[in-house]
Amino acid sequence: MTSAIDIRYADDENAVRACYPLMRQLRPHLDTAAEFLECWRRQHAEGYRILALWEGSVPMAIAGIRTQHNMIYGCFLYVDDLVTEGSQRSHGYGAVLMARLKEEASELGCRRLVLDSGLDNVLAHRFYYRNQLVASALHFGMQVD
Repeated sequence: MTSAIDIRYADDENAVRACYPLMRQLRPHLDTAAEFLECWRRQHAEGYRILALWEGSVPMAIAGIRTQHNMIYGCFLYVDDLVTEGSQRSHGYGAVLMARLKEEASELGCRRLVLDSGLDNVLAHRFYYRNQLVASALHFGMQVD
């Protein structure tokens, strides 16, 4: 990791478009940048934002986040998406972004930071444990036709 990094939100369409190649590594079903932007627009209207760790004009790690409220946690920061550029993993980008997410949660008045991870994503689980996240529940769901 070089010293010229910056963590800021991708709040306009050009910045979001720059995040597409990285998001596609996590969400390969997003076939085009246009499809990604449309998803972002819908989610952004509901409070979703992309926090990105930039090296120059290139996002090296991104987190799609939103604040939510429920009876279990009260106010919490939900991390929809979290990915580091595949060729740059284990270079510290994810840990820097995770530290910023914890700060962001605190600044937003959230009591918890919450994310879901696929049961088969063992490498991500190791990263989460190293960053003090604890597996405290199973997420259940079903397809509804």
